[in-house]
Amino acid sequence: MSTGEHTHAHADSTDATARARAAIEHALRDAGLEWETPAEGTYVVTLPGTRKLSTTCSLIVGRHSLSVNAFVVRHPDENHAEVHRWLLEHNTRLYGVAYAIDRLGDVYLVGRLPLPAVTPEEVDRLLGAVLENADGAFNTLLEMGFASAIRKEHAWRTSRGESTRNLEAFGHLLREE
Repeated sequence: MSTGEHTHAHADSTDATARARAAIEHALRDAGLEWETPAEGTYVVTLPGTRKLSTTCSLIVGRHSLSVNAFVVRHPDENHAEVHRWLLEHNTRLYGVAYAIDRLGDVYLVGRLPLPAVTPEEVDRLLGAVLENADGAFNTLLEMGFASAIRKEHAWRTSRGESTRNLEAFGHLLREE
């Protein structure tokens, strides 16, 4: 690569980075989402949920791609194989993201998109996929990976006369006792 080609390639990369950042900011503003920029090219977005109170999603603009990363649920207490099988089976149906686990076993949604493909519409679609698959799967993953803890929490709250309202979604687990 000659010096001129290298300079042109760097300018294209810089332009793609700037366009991606502008597209992300446009999408976040249009969606009315809460977000912050802790570092240049890094966006931390709070997606409001219905089952899961909120999902924190990071969008990182790199030299060649946009990385998406969102925490879903911590390492399951039980039924690891069942949880992992469910995640893998559902990966075949996801758009732009996939379930993954980190070295601790915590579950995330991760994705990568080439910078030229980053548009406000595509960012909105990716954030929708994150929200749908973090929030939508939350109770299912809790049931599979934390049923014993849910039952213990319910018993503890009941014995103390405390509210069990936020455990109502798991009533069928509690009736199985």
